[in-house]
Amino acid sequence: MDTTDSTHASITAILYAFSANLAIAIAKTAIALWTGSGSLLAEAIHSYADCSNQVLLFIGLKRSSKEATRKHPMGYGRESYIWSMMVAVILFSIGGMFSVHEGWVRYNNPHEIGNAGVALGILLIAVVIEAVSLKGAMNAMEAEKGERSLWQWFRETHSSELMVIVGEDIAALLGLIIALIALGLTLMTGNVAYDAIGSILIGGLLIVVATLIAIEVHSLLIGETEDNIRSSVGQYLESQPNVIKVLNIWAINHGNAVMLTIKAEFKPDMTVLNAVNEINAMEKQIKATHKRIQWIFFELDNAD
Repeated sequence: MDTTDSTHASITAILYAFSANLAIAIAKTAIALWTGSGSLLAEAIHSYADCSNQVLLFIGLKRSSKEATRKHPMGYGRESYIWSMMVAVILFSIGGMFSVHEGWVRYNNPHEIGNAGVALGILLIAVVIEAVSLKGAMNAMEAEKGERSLWQWFRETHSSELMVIVGEDIAALLGLIIALIALGLTLMTGNVAYDAIGSILIGGLLIVVATLIAIEVHSLLIGETEDNIRSSVGQYLESQPNVIKVLNIWAINHGNAVMLTIKAEFKPDMTVLNAVNEINAMEKQIKATHKRIQWIFFELDNAD
């Protein structure tokens, strides 16, 4: 998947998620104010936080595609990671902590919930809309995911925007299901504690998802290797007749691009000109095979 396709997939996923979350947030707010449901209010806050998150992700995506400058010769690809980290913080604080606090307050100061049946209906509609949004995000990531499991893709992806969108959508769908169960139990039993507990559980879910996202984005920020590219390039180099030994390879994610560094030992009887021509041919082939590689730094040596 090249950088253009990856960017297009991320934009598509962001637009899907923003449209769905805005519609759901407005509906949740109206019904939460009407019914006084704590779990529904927590879900409304979650949806508004998600809307702001998608705006931040879009800004990060646009800023990461800026042209390289003399001061930043490798461009701004990693800037998308910074904005994704901001989203994780917002999801943790505004989404998670506020929902837990709201649920705790309502648990200790319970009050009746009105029109819970209407709220359940709205939640069911929201589940359908959120499921459509999640499907859009899953379709956007499918080409990059390949044969990997969802968890493996989440741990290995370089597309922080897609990672955040998929994580948010899964959390949103699970949060809606929790709110449905909590409000349903409140409606059946008349015990409003279930609704408060639902809000606390939703907050806990958001905190867990935000923490997982933050861990993965942090790894990307400090320079995460692209193991598949590293392994593939290593096999290619070892198959070349003039390469005696591959001493070291780094393939570092830089947004949607990759920086590749190679240290290898060539046959000692090669002239400098032949070695340079060989390296140029190898670099051309590597870039043709791996579209995300934008920079290759090749060093000849006989020891690592």
